[in-house]
Amino acid sequence: MSSLGGPLQGLKVVEFAGLGPAPFCGMLLSDLGADVIRIDRKGARPYLNTSVTSRGRRSVAVDLKQPGAAELCLRLIEQADVLIEGFRPGVMERLGLGPDVALARKPALIYGRMTGWGQEGPNAHKAGHDINYIALSGALHAIGTKDEPVIPINLLGDFGGGSLYLAFGIMAALHHARSTGKGQVVDCAMVDGASSLMGMIYGYFTSGYWKDQRQVNSIDGGSHYYNVYQCQDGEWIALGASEPQFYANLLRNLGLEGPDFHPQRDRTKWPELKKRFADTIRRKTRAEWLAIMEGSDCCVTPVLSLAEAPHHPHNVARSTFVEIDGVVQPGPAPRFSVTPGAVRNPPVAIGADNVSGLLAWGFEADEVERLAREGVVQDCGEVGAAG
Repeated sequence: MSSLGGPLQGLKVVEFAGLGPAPFCGMLLSDLGADVIRIDRKGARPYLNTSVTSRGRRSVAVDLKQPGAAELCLRLIEQADVLIEGFRPGVMERLGLGPDVALARKPALIYGRMTGWGQEGPNAHKAGHDINYIALSGALHAIGTKDEPVIPINLLGDFGGGSLYLAFGIMAALHHARSTGKGQVVDCAMVDGASSLMGMIYGYFTSGYWKDQRQVNSIDGGSHYYNVYQCQDGEWIALGASEPQFYANLLRNLGLEGPDFHPQRDRTKWPELKKRFADTIRRKTRAEWLAIMEGSDCCVTPVLSLAEAPHHPHNVARSTFVEIDGVVQPGPAPRFSVTPGAVRNPPVAIGADNVSGLLAWGFEADEVERLAREGVVQDCGEVGAAG
C-alpha cells in the first residue's frame, strides 16, 4: 500500500465489495488519501487490472456466512471512520452488521448505504439499474431525440446520482461527527441523487422556460447553437455557443452572419437554423473546422472517442488520464493545491491483504492464522512470510 498523501490521509474506510456506484465511491475516497480496506467475498471472481473502480484498496477475502466473520468485520469497523455498503436493504442486518450493531461498536461511525431506491419506500426491495432510477427521476424522459429517450450510459444514476452523492454525504456526516462525536447513517438512493441533479431543469420547467418535450429546449438538442454536428470526414464537433458574444464569434467562423440567424433564441427558427448549420459544417473536416475556430471564443470542441480523449493536448497537459500497469484511466479528481490525490495501487487480487491488511488494522498474527484455519478468511499461507 502506497504511503502517498492526499486531503483524506488518515481517514479509515471499511468497504463491503459490491458493484458499480459503491466501489466508485470507495475509489474516490482512496484517490484522495483514505485507507480503504475492502471486504471481498471469499472465492469471488478475481479483479482484472482493467477494473479501474477497484483500484487503491486493500483486500481481505471473508466468508461472511462463517461464525466469527461478523466479529472480524466489527473489529475493523471499530477502527474505521466510514463504512460503505451497497447491498439491498436488510442484507447487512441479516449478516449481523446493520447500522444499530455497527454504531453501537463505533458511535462516531459514518455508515454509508448505497441503493437504487433507498432504504424504504414502495420500490425499496425491488431490483433495478441506472436506467430505472433515472427513468423515475424524470431525467431519462428529458434526454434523447424527439422520437425516443436516449440512455446516457450509466453516468447519471450510478455515478452522478449515486457515487458522488454518497461521497458528498459521507463528508458532510464526517463534519458533523467530528464536532459532536455522533455518527449516523447516510442513506444514498440513486433515484434521489438523479432527481437532485435535475434541480435546475425542474426549476426551468416550473417557470415555463423548459418544455416537457425532448429537443425543443436550448440545451437538449433543440437549438442550433448548442448541438453536435457531423463533419465531412464523419467526425463530430460540439457547439456550446449559448452567450451572445460566443454566438457572434461562431457565426463569423462559420461564415453565416446575417439577419437570418437573429434573434438567437427564437425557437421557431431553430429547426431551419440547425439544418443550415449542419449543411455548412458538413463541407469541411473536423480538423479544418477546429483550425478555423482556434483562437476565438466560440465554445467549439471535437467530440472525442474513448481512444482519442487521453491524447488531447489539454488532457495531456493536466494529466487528466494516467497509465497504471498498462491501463490508461482517468486520474484522481478534483485537484488540490496542497494535498494532491494519487492512485495508491492498481486493483489487487482478492484476499491479497488478508495478512498485511489485518495486521495494519490492529489484528495480531496469531489471530490472522486462526481466522484462516477456521475458514473465515482465505488462507494465504504463513503470516510472517506474507506480512
